[in-house]
Amino acid sequence: MAKRGMFGKVLLAGAAAAGAAAWAIAPRSFSDKRDNFVPSIPDAWYAHRGLHDAGSGLTAQYAAESGEYVALARRMAMKAGYGTPDCVGPIAPENSLAAFAAACEAGFGIELDIQLTMDGQVVVVHDADLMRVAGDPRRVADLTYDELCRIPLYPAPSRPGCAIAEPVPNAVDAPALVVTPAKPPVGYYQHVPLFSDVLKLVGERVPLIVEYKFDGNDWTPSCEELMEKGDALLQAYAGPYVVESFHPMAMRWYKEHRPETCRGQLIEPLPFGQTDMTYWAAGRLLFNWLSRPDFVACDWRSGGSPQVRLARAMGAVPVSWTVRNRDEVAECGEWFDHHVFESFIPDER
Repeated sequence: MAKRGMFGKVLLAGAAAAGAAAWAIAPRSFSDKRDNFVPSIPDAWYAHRGLHDAGSGLTAQYAAESGEYVALARRMAMKAGYGTPDCVGPIAPENSLAAFAAACEAGFGIELDIQLTMDGQVVVVHDADLMRVAGDPRRVADLTYDELCRIPLYPAPSRPGCAIAEPVPNAVDAPALVVTPAKPPVGYYQHVPLFSDVLKLVGERVPLIVEYKFDGNDWTPSCEELMEKGDALLQAYAGPYVVESFHPMAMRWYKEHRPETCRGQLIEPLPFGQTDMTYWAAGRLLFNWLSRPDFVACDWRSGGSPQVRLARAMGAVPVSWTVRNRDEVAECGEWFDHHVFESFIPDER
C-alpha cells in the first residue's frame, strides 16, 4: 500500500509539473486575439536584414547558392536607384536602405532589428557594436546618429558577398583610438539608417518583422525608451508589421500597451550550461506567461523541439530563423508556417 501511495504522489506531482509547464508556455488565447482584432502574420518570405550583398549568412558554407542571391540583391538595389554596375564594393549591405529597397523590389517581406543610439535615435542595426558590419569596434549605444552617418557599412576593401567587414585602422590592436571621421567618405556608401527612414522607404509595400534588440537580460529605462519610441514610429505607419524580441519583457510591453499588435517570442534553445539560466529558460518558452505571444520564432533546427511543438499545438504560429539554402528549408519545412531567409532565393515568393 505504501508503494502505491508513493506512486500516486509521483503521478500527481508529474501531472502538476506538466500542467505548470503548459500554462507557462501557452501563447495568447483565441478569445484574446478575437477581442483585440489581432492580425495574423502576413504570408511572405522574409528577407533577413533585407536582401543584401554583404553581411549575415554570406559564408563559404552557403556559397553554392549565395552567388545567385547576391546578384539578385545588387540587381534589385540598382533597380531601386542604389549603386551602379561599376561599384566594386557592396551596394546593399545588411540592414541598409539599399538592402530594404532591394527586398521591396523583389517582393519579399523584411525582417529587421532596431536599437537606440547615444542620442536616443531609433536606428536599424543588429549587433551591439559595428565591428562585423563596419570594422569599427565601437558600440551603437555610444555613438550618435550623426556619427553613424559618417561610418560606411562594409567599406573598402570589402567586396560583394563578404560576411565580415575589414577592420578599420586600430580596430583590433588599439580600439580606444578609433574615432569617427570628420567627414563622410567620398563616393557611394551605405550607413546605419534611421528606423523612420526605413519605414518611409518601404512605404507599406511589403510586410515587416520588427525585432526589438537589447543588450543583456536587465530591463532598464533605456529599454522602455526604445519600446516607446519604436512603437510610436510603428503607430504612425500604415503598412503591415509584427513585432518580436528575445526579451520577454519587450513582448509583455506590447501585451500591456498594444494588445492589438501581433507579437512574437524569439528563442534560441541552447543546451543547459551553455548560457545563463534566464536565457536557457526563455529558450524553453518558460517566460511565455509574461507575454503570451502570438508566434514563436526559433532557429530552424529547433522547430521539432517539445516546447515549440507544444506551443504550436496551443495556437502559437511557428516562424523559422534563418534558413540559408534549399536543403535547410526541406529539412525544417514541416515544422514552420513562415520563414526568415538569406543567402539563397526561395523557390516560392
